[in-house]
Amino acid sequence: MFCSLPEYENGQISMDFLGICLVLGVGLLAGVMNTLAGGGSLLSLPILIFLGLPPAVANATNRVAIFAQGIFAVAGFKSKGVSEFKYSFVLGISALVGAIIGAKIAVDIRGDLFNKILAVIMILVVIITVLGLAKPKSIVTVKTDVWSKVIGVITFFLIGIYGGFIQAGVGFLIIGALSAIHGFGLVKANSIKVFVIVIYTIAALGVFIYEGKVNWLYGIVLAVGNSTGAWFASRWSVDKGDRLVKIFLVIAVVGLAIKLWLF
Repeated sequence: MFCSLPEYENGQISMDFLGICLVLGVGLLAGVMNTLAGGGSLLSLPILIFLGLPPAVANATNRVAIFAQGIFAVAGFKSKGVSEFKYSFVLGISALVGAIIGAKIAVDIRGDLFNKILAVIMILVVIITVLGLAKPKSIVTVKTDVWSKVIGVITFFLIGIYGGFIQAGVGFLIIGALSAIHGFGLVKANSIKVFVIVIYTIAALGVFIYEGKVNWLYGIVLAVGNSTGAWFASRWSVDKGDRLVKIFLVIAVVGLAIKLWLF
Protein backbone atom coordinates (compact mmCIF):
# COMPACT_ATOMS: atom_id res chain seq x y z
CA MET A 1 0.00 0.00 0.00
CA PHE A 2 1.32 3.45 -0.93
CA CYS A 3 0.93 4.99 2.53
CA SER A 4 1.93 1.95 4.59
CA LEU A 5 5.04 2.03 6.74
CA PRO A 6 8.16 0.15 5.60
CA GLU A 7 8.60 -3.47 6.65
CA TYR A 8 11.82 -5.35 7.39
CA GLU A 9 11.92 -8.73 5.67
CA ASN A 10 14.98 -10.87 4.89
CA GLY A 11 17.33 -7.92 5.14
CA GLN A 12 15.37 -5.78 2.65
CA ILE A 13 13.41 -2.62 3.40
CA SER A 14 10.30 -1.67 1.50
CA MET A 15 10.17 2.10 1.93
CA ASP A 16 7.29 4.23 0.66
CA PHE A 17 6.63 7.95 0.51
CA LEU A 18 5.38 8.21 4.11
CA GLY A 19 8.42 6.41 5.46
CA ILE A 20 10.78 8.63 3.48
CA CYS A 21 9.09 11.80 4.76
CA LEU A 22 9.18 10.57 8.36
CA VAL A 23 12.85 9.63 8.31
CA LEU A 24 13.78 12.80 6.44
CA GLY A 25 11.90 15.04 8.88
CA VAL A 26 13.37 13.35 11.94
CA GLY A 27 16.81 13.56 10.35
CA LEU A 28 16.41 17.31 9.89
CA LEU A 29 15.58 17.85 13.56
CA ALA A 30 18.28 15.41 14.70
CA GLY A 31 20.89 17.27 12.65
CA VAL A 32 19.99 20.54 14.35
CA MET A 33 20.12 18.99 17.81
CA ASN A 34 23.39 17.13 17.22
CA THR A 35 25.14 20.24 15.93
CA LEU A 36 23.99 22.55 18.72
CA ALA A 37 24.72 20.18 21.58
CA GLY A 38 23.73 16.53 21.18
CA GLY A 39 20.91 14.07 21.59
CA GLY A 40 19.76 13.90 17.98
CA SER A 41 20.20 10.14 17.93
CA LEU A 42 17.49 10.00 20.60
CA LEU A 43 15.14 10.85 17.74
CA SER A 44 16.68 8.95 14.84
CA LEU A 45 17.32 5.63 16.62
CA PRO A 46 13.72 5.21 17.86
CA ILE A 47 12.34 6.02 14.40
CA LEU A 48 14.65 3.52 12.68
CA ILE A 49 13.75 0.83 15.20
CA PHE A 50 10.01 1.51 15.19
CA LEU A 51 10.03 1.38 11.38
CA GLY A 52 11.39 -2.15 11.50
CA LEU A 53 15.18 -2.16 11.73
CA PRO A 54 16.76 -4.39 14.39
CA PRO A 55 18.45 -2.21 17.05
CA ALA A 56 21.99 -3.24 16.03
CA VAL A 57 21.28 -2.41 12.38
CA ALA A 58 19.62 0.88 13.36
CA ASN A 59 22.71 1.75 15.43
CA ALA A 60 24.97 1.12 12.43
CA THR A 61 22.69 2.81 9.88
CA ASN A 62 22.47 5.94 12.00
CA ARG A 63 26.23 6.43 11.48
CA VAL A 64 25.75 7.16 7.77
CA ALA A 65 23.70 10.20 8.74
CA ILE A 66 26.09 11.17 11.56
CA PHE A 67 29.04 11.20 9.17
CA ALA A 68 27.20 13.20 6.51
CA GLN A 69 25.86 15.77 8.95
CA GLY A 70 29.33 16.15 10.44
CA ILE A 71 30.79 17.16 7.09
CA PHE A 72 28.18 19.88 6.65
CA ALA A 73 28.49 21.06 10.26
CA VAL A 74 32.29 21.37 9.98
CA ALA A 75 31.89 23.35 6.75
CA GLY A 76 29.29 25.56 8.39
CA PHE A 77 31.47 26.37 11.41
CA LYS A 78 34.47 26.98 9.15
CA SER A 79 32.46 29.40 7.01
CA LYS A 80 31.75 31.40 10.18
CA GLY A 81 35.41 31.42 11.18
CA VAL A 82 34.97 29.04 14.12
CA SER A 83 37.54 26.24 14.08
CA GLU A 84 40.36 24.68 16.10
CA PHE A 85 41.73 22.36 13.46
CA LYS A 86 45.06 21.15 14.87
CA TYR A 87 43.81 20.18 18.32
CA SER A 88 40.51 18.88 16.93
CA PHE A 89 42.47 16.56 14.64
CA VAL A 90 44.57 15.22 17.53
CA LEU A 91 41.46 14.54 19.60
CA GLY A 92 39.75 13.03 16.57
CA ILE A 93 42.55 10.53 15.96
CA SER A 94 42.50 9.51 19.63
CA ALA A 95 38.73 9.02 19.45
CA LEU A 96 39.08 7.12 16.16
CA VAL A 97 41.24 4.46 17.80
CA GLY A 98 38.70 4.10 20.57
CA ALA A 99 35.81 3.99 18.10
CA ILE A 100 37.23 0.91 16.37
CA ILE A 101 37.12 -0.90 19.71
CA GLY A 102 33.62 0.37 20.48
CA ALA A 103 32.21 -0.58 17.08
CA LYS A 104 33.64 -4.09 17.35
CA ILE A 105 31.98 -4.46 20.74
CA ALA A 106 28.66 -3.32 19.23
CA VAL A 107 28.97 -5.90 16.44
CA ASP A 108 30.03 -8.80 18.64
CA ILE A 109 27.77 -8.23 21.66
CA ARG A 110 24.78 -10.52 22.17
CA GLY A 111 21.61 -9.01 20.68
CA ASP A 112 19.41 -9.04 23.79
CA LEU A 113 22.19 -7.59 25.94
CA PHE A 114 22.77 -4.81 23.38
CA ASN A 115 19.06 -3.97 23.50
CA LYS A 116 19.06 -3.65 27.28
CA ILE A 117 22.23 -1.53 27.31
CA LEU A 118 20.74 0.71 24.62
CA ALA A 119 17.52 1.10 26.64
CA VAL A 120 19.40 2.21 29.77
CA ILE A 121 21.70 4.58 27.85
CA MET A 122 18.78 6.23 26.05
CA ILE A 123 16.95 6.89 29.31
CA LEU A 124 20.08 8.38 30.91
CA VAL A 125 20.78 10.60 27.89
CA VAL A 126 17.22 11.91 27.69
CA ILE A 127 17.42 12.85 31.39
CA ILE A 128 20.59 14.83 30.63
CA THR A 129 18.87 16.43 27.65
CA VAL A 130 15.73 17.48 29.50
CA LEU A 131 17.56 18.73 32.59
CA GLY A 132 20.31 20.45 30.60
CA LEU A 133 23.05 18.88 32.73
CA ALA A 134 25.72 19.04 30.01
CA LYS A 135 25.76 22.78 29.39
CA PRO A 136 29.22 24.41 29.59
CA LYS A 137 29.81 26.94 32.33
CA SER A 138 29.08 30.51 31.31
CA ILE A 139 32.28 31.87 32.87
CA VAL A 140 35.41 29.76 32.34
CA THR A 141 39.18 30.05 32.13
CA VAL A 142 40.54 28.48 28.96
CA LYS A 143 43.37 26.01 29.63
CA THR A 144 45.57 24.81 26.76
CA ASP A 145 48.70 23.66 28.62
CA VAL A 146 50.40 20.36 27.80
CA TRP A 147 48.97 18.49 30.78
CA SER A 148 45.42 19.51 29.87
CA LYS A 149 45.96 18.31 26.32
CA VAL A 150 47.30 14.94 27.52
CA ILE A 151 44.20 14.50 29.68
CA GLY A 152 42.10 15.53 26.70
CA VAL A 153 43.65 12.91 24.42
CA ILE A 154 43.11 10.12 26.97
CA THR A 155 39.55 11.25 27.64
CA PHE A 156 38.69 11.34 23.96
CA PHE A 157 40.04 7.82 23.46
CA LEU A 158 37.48 6.66 26.04
CA ILE A 159 34.78 8.81 24.46
CA GLY A 160 35.66 7.19 21.13
CA ILE A 161 34.98 3.74 22.58
CA TYR A 162 31.55 4.89 23.69
CA GLY A 163 30.87 6.70 20.41
CA GLY A 164 31.88 3.65 18.41
CA PHE A 165 29.61 1.45 20.48
CA ILE A 166 26.56 3.72 20.38
CA GLN A 167 26.32 7.30 19.19
CA ALA A 168 23.46 8.47 21.43
CA GLY A 169 24.51 11.26 23.77
CA VAL A 170 28.16 11.41 22.73
CA GLY A 171 27.79 15.13 22.00
CA PHE A 172 27.05 15.78 25.67
CA LEU A 173 30.15 13.83 26.70
CA ILE A 174 32.36 15.77 24.29
CA ILE A 175 31.03 19.19 25.24
CA GLY A 176 31.24 18.32 28.94
CA ALA A 177 34.82 17.10 28.55
CA LEU A 178 35.96 20.17 26.60
CA SER A 179 34.35 22.45 29.16
CA ALA A 180 35.76 20.62 32.19
CA ILE A 181 39.28 20.02 30.82
CA HIS A 182 39.90 23.16 28.78
CA GLY A 183 37.17 25.61 29.74
CA PHE A 184 35.98 26.01 26.16
CA GLY A 185 32.69 27.82 25.64
CA LEU A 186 29.72 26.35 23.79
CA VAL A 187 30.58 27.65 20.30
CA LYS A 188 34.21 26.51 20.36
CA ALA A 189 33.26 23.20 21.99
CA ASN A 190 30.64 22.57 19.31
CA SER A 191 33.08 23.27 16.49
CA ILE A 192 35.59 20.79 17.96
CA LYS A 193 32.82 18.27 18.68
CA VAL A 194 31.55 18.04 15.11
CA PHE A 195 35.08 17.65 13.73
CA VAL A 196 35.99 14.89 16.20
CA ILE A 197 32.77 13.01 15.45
CA VAL A 198 33.48 13.11 11.70
CA ILE A 199 36.94 11.64 12.27
CA TYR A 200 35.98 8.78 14.57
CA THR A 201 32.80 7.97 12.65
CA ILE A 202 34.97 7.04 9.66
CA ALA A 203 36.37 4.15 11.71
CA ALA A 204 33.09 3.13 13.33
CA LEU A 205 31.18 3.21 10.04
CA GLY A 206 33.95 1.25 8.37
CA VAL A 207 33.58 -1.55 10.93
CA PHE A 208 29.79 -1.62 10.54
CA ILE A 209 30.02 -1.68 6.73
CA TYR A 210 32.56 -4.51 6.82
CA GLU A 211 30.24 -6.49 9.11
CA GLY A 212 27.25 -5.85 6.82
CA LYS A 213 25.19 -4.02 9.45
CA VAL A 214 24.28 -0.87 7.47
CA ASN A 215 20.95 -0.40 5.66
CA TRP A 216 21.86 2.14 2.99
CA LEU A 217 18.32 3.13 1.99
CA TYR A 218 17.44 4.38 5.46
CA GLY A 219 20.96 5.70 6.00
CA ILE A 220 21.03 7.90 2.91
CA VAL A 221 17.55 9.36 3.50
CA LEU A 222 18.41 10.10 7.12
CA ALA A 223 21.74 11.57 6.04
CA VAL A 224 20.02 14.11 3.77
CA GLY A 225 17.88 15.31 6.68
CA ASN A 226 20.73 15.34 9.20
CA SER A 227 23.05 17.20 6.85
CA THR A 228 20.49 19.90 6.08
CA GLY A 229 19.76 20.43 9.76
CA ALA A 230 23.46 20.48 10.64
CA TRP A 231 24.23 23.07 7.98
CA PHE A 232 21.57 25.50 9.16
CA ALA A 233 22.30 24.92 12.86
CA SER A 234 26.03 25.53 12.42
CA ARG A 235 25.47 28.84 10.59
CA TRP A 236 22.52 30.36 12.43
CA SER A 237 21.31 30.48 15.99
CA VAL A 238 18.59 27.90 16.51
CA ASP A 239 16.61 27.39 19.71
CA LYS A 240 17.43 23.91 20.97
CA GLY A 241 15.41 24.12 24.13
CA ASP A 242 11.95 23.97 22.65
CA ARG A 243 9.51 22.40 25.10
CA LEU A 244 7.73 20.37 22.42
CA VAL A 245 11.01 18.79 21.31
CA LYS A 246 11.75 17.71 24.87
CA ILE A 247 8.27 16.25 25.28
CA PHE A 248 8.68 14.31 22.04
CA LEU A 249 12.09 13.08 23.18
CA VAL A 250 10.73 11.75 26.45
CA ILE A 251 7.84 9.93 24.75
CA ALA A 252 10.03 8.45 22.02
CA VAL A 253 12.83 7.30 24.30
CA VAL A 254 10.58 5.84 27.00
CA GLY A 255 8.65 3.96 24.33
CA LEU A 256 11.89 2.69 22.78
CA ALA A 257 13.29 1.63 26.16
CA ILE A 258 10.16 -0.41 26.93
CA LYS A 259 10.31 -2.04 23.48
CA LEU A 260 13.99 -2.92 23.82
CA TRP A 261 13.79 -4.19 27.40
CA LEU A 262 10.59 -6.25 27.20
CA PHE A 263 10.20 -7.34 23.56
